[in-house]
Amino acid sequence: MTFNDFNFDQSLIDGLQSMGYKLPTPIQQQAIPVIQQGKDLIACAQTGTGKTAAFVLPVLDKIIKTKKGGINTLIIAPTRELVLQIDQQIEGMAYFCGVSSIGIYGGNDGVTWERQARSLREGVDIVIATPGRLIALLQSGDIKFDTIEHLILDEADRMLDMGFADDIKTILKYVPEKRQTIMFSATMAPKIRVLAGHLLNNPETINIALSKPAAGIVQQAYVVYDGQKEKLLKEILKNEDFSSVIIFSSTKEKVKELAQTFKALKYSVQGFSSDLEQTEREEIMRNFKARNLRILIGTDILSRGIDVDGISLVVNFDAPPDPEDYIHRIGRTARAAKAGVAITFINEKDQPRFAQIEALMGMDVTKMPIPEEFGAGPEYNPEAAKKKFDKPRGFGGKGKTNGAKHGNKKPFHGPKKA
Repeated sequence: MTFNDFNFDQSLIDGLQSMGYKLPTPIQQQAIPVIQQGKDLIACAQTGTGKTAAFVLPVLDKIIKTKKGGINTLIIAPTRELVLQIDQQIEGMAYFCGVSSIGIYGGNDGVTWERQARSLREGVDIVIATPGRLIALLQSGDIKFDTIEHLILDEADRMLDMGFADDIKTILKYVPEKRQTIMFSATMAPKIRVLAGHLLNNPETINIALSKPAAGIVQQAYVVYDGQKEKLLKEILKNEDFSSVIIFSSTKEKVKELAQTFKALKYSVQGFSSDLEQTEREEIMRNFKARNLRILIGTDILSRGIDVDGISLVVNFDAPPDPEDYIHRIGRTARAAKAGVAITFINEKDQPRFAQIEALMGMDVTKMPIPEEFGAGPEYNPEAAKKKFDKPRGFGGKGKTNGAKHGNKKPFHGPKKA
């Protein structure tokens, strides 16, 4: 199948060719015909599968062929980064089409607020927005959404996790009941089913590679004590074959600490968190995409909010809070059918959590040997760790180590490059 099989307008095909699109991905092959038929859709597809183009392309094609004026499509996304990413992709795909779009998000100045409000009043073709800023604009001016034909929720599970359920209900009051509703989510948890029941009318359902990492990701893990993590990370980053690196930490404080440590070591590195101004975040992301910045350190805000090809290494400095977050984090590498490496540091307390990740994927992640000079790490025994850390504080002793079993005495050669 090629993009010509969808009978897209030639101007849209020209835009796809200019962006280097060649063949549709599985989610695009399945979702585009459903959306073209005007049916509601709930699709489960992880980041990196081409899901943005799956919902943007048929909408662009319809706007080109039946342009009526006013706002045609509203896309709601959980973060500013994702809004910007979608807006940039629309700009590229629609380059030869004359279709207009605008990203609506907070964290900017009064001039930007007024520009966003004016665009909503005058009517662009496609609006991509975070829920909070969109509601603020809707409630502050004479903005009409009565021409909207398509309502799209991207990363719906993430929006619910971030507490946007009530905001979505508020936005629905401004959107016509007669519309096509499309919902994309990385998971099909019960809460997503409930939301879909409220929003969608007799929807088609598509599932693509649910909860499975991309085949090109080489997954590795190190079972370590917290005091060994930073030394191990320094050793791994000596491998210059890893030219584009994302490091995930669970807290903003640790992000700042790691960024300062590696800047002092003369690494090309920046911390990325919600504490930064939007202009700073955009500049850091531009530098990272342009390969002017080798290492990006951030919290889970990075796991779904960026679209960068060619990331060679993802490091989970802290094990992610749940299995789905692990899938999203490591999904930053091995995008677009390329290969990459994902490494996770597992301390004693996080062992039960990582065992859940392995169970979800249906595979054991290779446990790599720790450099001999760093000392032995803890034994990987999730059941024992669960019992130990489920006890009240003050009970339980140090976990046993088994260096021979896990190869901790073998020479360290660094992670294998994919």
